[in-house]
Amino acid sequence: MAEYNAKSMKAEEFIHHEEILATLAYADEHKRDVELLEKILEKAKPGKEMKNDHGIGLTHREASVLLACDLPEINEKIFALAKEIKETYYGNRIVMFAPLYLSNYCVNGCVYCPYHLKNKDIPRKKLTQEEVRAEVIALQDMGHKRLAIEAGEDPVNNPLEYILECIKTIYSVHHKNGDIRRVNVNIAATTVEDYRKLKEAGIGTYILFQETYHKESYEELHPTGPKHNYAYHTEAMDRAMEGGIDDVGLGVLFGLEMYRYEFAGLLMHAEHLEAVHGVGPHTISVPRIKPASDIDPEDFDNSISDEIFAKLVACIRLAVPYTGMIISTRESEEVREKLLNLGISQISGGSRTSVGGYTTEERPTDTEQFDVSDQRTLDEVVAWLMENGHIPSFCTACYREGRTGDRFMSLCKSGQIVNCCQPNALMTLAEYLVDYGSEKTKKLGFAMIEKELESIPNEKARALAKEHIEEIKSSNRRDFRF
Repeated sequence: MAEYNAKSMKAEEFIHHEEILATLAYADEHKRDVELLEKILEKAKPGKEMKNDHGIGLTHREASVLLACDLPEINEKIFALAKEIKETYYGNRIVMFAPLYLSNYCVNGCVYCPYHLKNKDIPRKKLTQEEVRAEVIALQDMGHKRLAIEAGEDPVNNPLEYILECIKTIYSVHHKNGDIRRVNVNIAATTVEDYRKLKEAGIGTYILFQETYHKESYEELHPTGPKHNYAYHTEAMDRAMEGGIDDVGLGVLFGLEMYRYEFAGLLMHAEHLEAVHGVGPHTISVPRIKPASDIDPEDFDNSISDEIFAKLVACIRLAVPYTGMIISTRESEEVREKLLNLGISQISGGSRTSVGGYTTEERPTDTEQFDVSDQRTLDEVVAWLMENGHIPSFCTACYREGRTGDRFMSLCKSGQIVNCCQPNALMTLAEYLVDYGSEKTKKLGFAMIEKELESIPNEKARALAKEHIEEIKSSNRRDFRF
């Protein structure tokens, strides 16, 4: 049996089963060791210098001890520190995005996904380029600037050439004052050559959910199709990096396997990317399994409560403080509100998880990948965020200014990113308010902008942001950025 090695390029060595089991045993042994728990919390505090080989934050073993802890007074400190870390690195900004489903054709047999090949109840659909254009216009009319495109794995119906054509179409649509400025891509694991083509197409983040890091469970949950290959899937981020994509997004589908196992595996993957490439995950997503066509979450016996879910988010934030954390409309308004204070920095709004869902007035459910719990409009979500003290940000500046990969990470880890992010967030919020906001949202938004402008630390940046916001209000000039 090969040893655990974070720098190995082999999946079973950097996601090492025996190391995870040893980590869980260590966590159980020390979960009430107050001295150790306090020491770990001290290490996680923002502003501490790097203490391990994989960058700032905590190791998978340290963070697993915190996750296992059942002492109320320590858990309170974990939640408080998660909030502090989130505010240190990301302030009160929340980045907005929407998923865009291109095709639900899929050749895989994933037992938790309604797109699986044997599901005959779901109508199969693939957008034409004209339909892609119509969906993009509908999303622009809502106010979105950032999309995450999704498609099943099907070499015949969804070849890479189709994905590339869709990306080109999305970027080409300029409707009124609307533009999609960043396209993130969530498609199946592929080759270095294909990742190079995606990079050349101008994608933002390449997202790929592991689903589960437990190899035996992974193979059982993916019985047929190319996704059955655990190593090829798990090593995809290394190929993406080799292909020039330096912003990658990790995630597991909580509920498929024991959550503590997944948590350790997820952090080991982040440590591996840091150790090999010097760049950890740009984002980490935390979806939970939800009802869908032909899928009943109760078929999976590892579901997690809202309380455990909140603890997971908080512990990920402590372990990987620099990463963007994403919560989707799978979760209810109540759950999302709680998690925003524990580490989440990106959320979707007005989402539809069906192919062609944005161009119909009624929400179509026959091609949905999962039930949407939070069905509010984007404007309602924007207003809700501001009422809770968060700045909705439609910013895409870092990606378009070349602040990606290690350049973004160094700015984020040093805390310097605030000098770009705060003015960019407020300017893009002003765009949204002028072009798309309801009267209620405008009133909330411009009051927030006036207040938050004063928190920009750099005097010149503050003055310039004020100037640009006045231009946005008085003209059709858009897309100012720091």
